[in-house]
Amino acid sequence: MGIAVLDDLRETIGQRQEGAVLDAAIAWGELNVTISPSTIPDFVNYLRTDSSCRFTTLIDITAVDWPAREKRFDIVYHFLSMHLNHRIRVKAEVREDELVPSIVSEFPSADWYEREVFDMYGILFSGHPDLRRILTDYGFRGHPLRKDFPTTGYVELRYDEEQKRVVYEPVKLTQEYRLFDFMSPWEGAEYILPGDEKKGA
Repeated sequence: MGIAVLDDLRETIGQRQEGAVLDAAIAWGELNVTISPSTIPDFVNYLRTDSSCRFTTLIDITAVDWPAREKRFDIVYHFLSMHLNHRIRVKAEVREDELVPSIVSEFPSADWYEREVFDMYGILFSGHPDLRRILTDYGFRGHPLRKDFPTTGYVELRYDEEQKRVVYEPVKLTQEYRLFDFMSPWEGAEYILPGDEKKGA
């Protein structure tokens, strides 16, 4: 999509949603709009129904953690307009104790996305029909994608084939898996690769 088309869309959204839009900019060939959290449902409804937008597909909802900031989290929405071949990223800054309005009434697919954000970051959504954890175990404490989440001192759940039951074990972070060999085998590796023995024959 051309920058001129994105710029026209940015101006249109900025004029028609002046009360909601805090900032609108084009970065890396994508339109990014920052809004206030309280305006999320109305703004999303505008994006979905307005003829100049028609963002009828919700691609994703996620968050970004900024622990040093007063408004700690960015809640981020990605929408697609298949009618106009546009994409947009909508962002809102929220405090740790702030409720974010749910958009399940506008996009039913937001149900699981909002549950994932709650599970991973601890962000609460007001008006969500069933806000429960979706990715972690029963009884899990904490939110794993927060920057201050500890990487040790927790237990993991797995099925033990020998005991034929579910067992809890301390989390073990194996460091050896963090060592990667990025050398291409076609660039003169110093070790013997499987199949090299056929070359001499």
